Amino acid sequence: MKRIAMLIILAFSYMTLVGCSSTLTSGKDVVVEKQLTGEPEQVPEKQPERKSDLKKPPKADIVIGERVYPTKLGTYYWTSTNQSICVDTAGPVELLKDVAPVSVQPGEVVKFAMNVEPKPNKYHVTQMTAEGSSIDVAVKENSFHAPAQKGTYYYAYGVWWMDELIENQSNGDAFYCFVLQVI
Repeated sequence: MKRIAMLIILAFSYMTLVGCSSTLTSGKDVVVEKQLTGEPEQVPEKQPERKSDLKKPPKADIVIGERVYPTKLGTYYWTSTNQSICVDTAGPVELLKDVAPVSVQPGEVVKFAMNVEPKPNKYHVTQMTAEGSSIDVAVKENSFHAPAQKGTYYYAYGVWWMDELIENQSNGDAFYCFVLQVI
């Protein structure tokens, strides 16, 4: 019995150390790909990236009308060829404190865009205020409506690549953050 318990403890320790490496640098993810400015960016048409080829989650954008805006990658768990990585970051309000909000009209449609195959098959959106209140946001057809009330709103867009064969098993997840200013 002791031998089985010891083997279970060793196996769990090994999976914890090898299965999930953590990147911690003063509590912030130090990889910066593009400065978020609240200004739209031009997105050229290109072939979707393959999830299995990526070392970290793909870029995600929000589309408002004809304008495309980048989001900021937050916390994620990612698997690629024989490697897994877990990155934990601050929440959206803290991550976006120096980012100019994207201006939107009340009720304007905000759509999510991600150029990767396969697409995530589970998602969740949370809306927050700087004061700390939060609500879940209904997402239909990969989009939602901006709030009717004027103000600044922070968002966490969580996506999961759930295994199609093994119930409740994620093959990667990511949280993308952005901030809207309803004018």
